[in-house]
Amino acid sequence: MSGGAIGHGGASSEPIGLSRQLTIPEVAAVARRGAGVDRLRGSTRARVEASRATVEEALARPGARIYGITTGYGSLAGIRISAEDSARLSRNLILKCAAGTGPPLPEDWVRAMLLVRANSLALGASGVRPVIIDTLIEMLNRGVTPVVPGKGSLGASGDLAPLAHMAAVATSAAHGDTDADSFSGEAWFEGRRTDGATAMDAAGIVRPGIEAKEGLALTNGTTMMVAGAALQLHDARRLLLHAELAAALSFEGLLARSAALDPALHEANNQPGQVGTAARLRALLAGSRLVDSDDDRVQDAYSLRCTPQVVGPVVDMVGFLWNRVEASLNAVSDNPLVFPATGGAPGIVRSGGNFHGAGPALWLDTLGIAMTDVASLSDRRVFRMLTPELSGGLPAMLVSEPGLHGGLMSLEYTGAALVSDNKTLAHPDSVDSIPTSANQEDHVSMGANAARHTREILENTRTVLAIELLSAAQAVYLRPQGAERLGAGTRPVYEAIRERVPPVTGDRSLAADVERLEAAIEDGTLERAAMAALGDLWPPSRL
Repeated sequence: MSGGAIGHGGASSEPIGLSRQLTIPEVAAVARRGAGVDRLRGSTRARVEASRATVEEALARPGARIYGITTGYGSLAGIRISAEDSARLSRNLILKCAAGTGPPLPEDWVRAMLLVRANSLALGASGVRPVIIDTLIEMLNRGVTPVVPGKGSLGASGDLAPLAHMAAVATSAAHGDTDADSFSGEAWFEGRRTDGATAMDAAGIVRPGIEAKEGLALTNGTTMMVAGAALQLHDARRLLLHAELAAALSFEGLLARSAALDPALHEANNQPGQVGTAARLRALLAGSRLVDSDDDRVQDAYSLRCTPQVVGPVVDMVGFLWNRVEASLNAVSDNPLVFPATGGAPGIVRSGGNFHGAGPALWLDTLGIAMTDVASLSDRRVFRMLTPELSGGLPAMLVSEPGLHGGLMSLEYTGAALVSDNKTLAHPDSVDSIPTSANQEDHVSMGANAARHTREILENTRTVLAIELLSAAQAVYLRPQGAERLGAGTRPVYEAIRERVPPVTGDRSLAADVERLEAAIEDGTLERAAMAALGDLWPPSRL
């Protein structure tokens, strides 16, 4: 969700190396905090060189017929291309695929794409020269970020349009092909948006001339989807904790019954996410004198007592998706793949379909649907706090003089609008496919659309949770000695909220208050406040 200015250099004492163990937190560190990336070294570099040598050997064979190297692409695969024209074919692919449209992707997403693509190429099955990977690394380390239009990818044959816009900045035409060399895309460097060649020159990075296979290796694959999924899972994990913090404060603001959090009840349902959410709520509420203070209430509405049963499965889902996406961060997704000679067997080039984004599309749709439900549950608790018939004695609209003041009325409207927006955005993109390329590409994933939509769902959800945190803090404020009666974990969270947002004593614009709480979610302020109470309950071992 963080899409603003990115710091470059000095963010990490140990640069991140390209390997088969790239993690989601490392992607976030490079994309958002400017962590450095190490150049190719040792066996990793040797692996890339061996893969490239296999391409050169294949090109040297008379009459070689290799998809995308000595043939056209997609439905044009039956057309032979001479080995002498293979470099121009690579450049032409970048030019013709750079057809994206719409607002640019956020800077952090594009930086994640650069890292994920470099790591994929470094696995040594894409047939590129090391200089191609080194260039992507230098772009990250020196802060050159391509301008990548957000729309235009089908998610198969991978994210062609977004990756082509990235590749246009990173590379140039080979062999003095000046007709094709004028296009260099666009890039951000030191706060200025210029053409890619100017940005690279200002950063002191030479754009290597593209060679055979390299255009295909740079544009063909699931990189936009997987990079987006990595950042979105990183954000979803944080949002899930804040959903639990907000729920705990709402439990107290609404004088909820703690019986619904009984560990035996949750262990009976045998769902680890549910058990974990209930345990964290108990830890946050430990010692609270607000919960269970309404002696007449037998049980609470679903939006309170079923919080572990709703949020817990999302924790489980994020854990599953975390593993799948981290596997994809360390995968080769272009086509064809180039496998060097081993054990006396000759090197081979194999054409397949690793570029297909069905997996990422399904994962991203699942994440969007799950987080939509988290936001919906949060909104229902806010509604209860603002409604006298449902709030257990709180004043209407959470303001001491309702009528003269509207209190949080309009803020709940905003939350409801975002929840409704999420429901539209959560329609699964993965169920759609439009055949393309003369029916050669007759089933596509639409995973790039899923990535864009899920990011927007997460942004909406962050705002909805900020609204609940503000509302719950206001409900506690309106309870007699409310702050003094809070639990071991909710009290420091409440105090952290109060450092950012004062109580609502009369009508004022609350937009800035919500923004400050969103920032507190993003920068970890509330998370740090809760950690003493939660201890090793967060994060779960599978996240």
